[in-house]
Amino acid sequence: MTTILFVKTSSLGDVVHNCPAVSDAARALPGAAIDWVVEEPFAGIVVMHRAVRRVIPVAVRRWRSALWKRSVWSEIGALRRELRGERYDTVVDTQSLVKSALICTLASGKRHGMDRASAREWLAPSFYDVRHSVPRNLHAVERNRLLTASALGYEVSESPDYGLRMPETSKSRYVVLLTMTSRADKLWPEERWVELGRDLGAPAILPWGSEEERARAQRIAAPIGGTVLPRKSLADLARLFVNARAVVGLDTGLTHLAAALGVPAVGIYCGSDPALTGLYGAPLARNAGGPGRPPSVADVLQLLP
Repeated sequence: MTTILFVKTSSLGDVVHNCPAVSDAARALPGAAIDWVVEEPFAGIVVMHRAVRRVIPVAVRRWRSALWKRSVWSEIGALRRELRGERYDTVVDTQSLVKSALICTLASGKRHGMDRASAREWLAPSFYDVRHSVPRNLHAVERNRLLTASALGYEVSESPDYGLRMPETSKSRYVVLLTMTSRADKLWPEERWVELGRDLGAPAILPWGSEEERARAQRIAAPIGGTVLPRKSLADLARLFVNARAVVGLDTGLTHLAAALGVPAVGIYCGSDPALTGLYGAPLARNAGGPGRPPSVADVLQLLP
């Protein structure tokens, strides 16, 4: 039996973008045992992937802030023992960062990653046994797929399959509005969200992650009669998405998750390039706008089902 370890720890959007590579590997190597190392907040996404045998959570973000604690080193030691407990045929680091490359060194198996011209951090390739060239101008999904195919010796030929499972329970008419994102230049003007909410012809639901995001959601929800939810887990948000009429969101991992789950989704792009990080490979997903070109409300409405 072929054993494969994927290392893609964060962030949410990056984890979602790695799912098609895992699906490719499972399809190309039937019966392969596939494990995945991921940051603990995003483990719930990996659990949804039908081809993953074992999810191995790490807490690099938490560990870095408390390296003087004995409990942290105990957790790192437990991770090393867990990874060493399996002899992997191939270890694939699709993250291409020093932190993910160091995790690879804890595993037993031939380590594959991007070469220095392709990696996100130039030092990361120093830790790989085999380095692969992956064009930087490809979408993140295709970069992950190409690296994995090169590491495992097959050709990428079929359309992306995210492989995520989340059963639909009670399809509703509401539309989820994801008004939060990690950078100010990715935000869409609040007045456009309000105009969109008024024109939807359906109830609007607005999740949030931080207090600042909750305040923004409340400002947008008030004039349109929208519902601002209590804070939800990733699994709860996935269930919310699959039962929605549609999801409209900024360039954030949650919008990518909705698209990967097969939900009709529109990604709004204002400060990032959808050609590199847009909603991709999902038949019901569409992108609007681009760097310095925020879409109009009409642009978004015409993409909704």
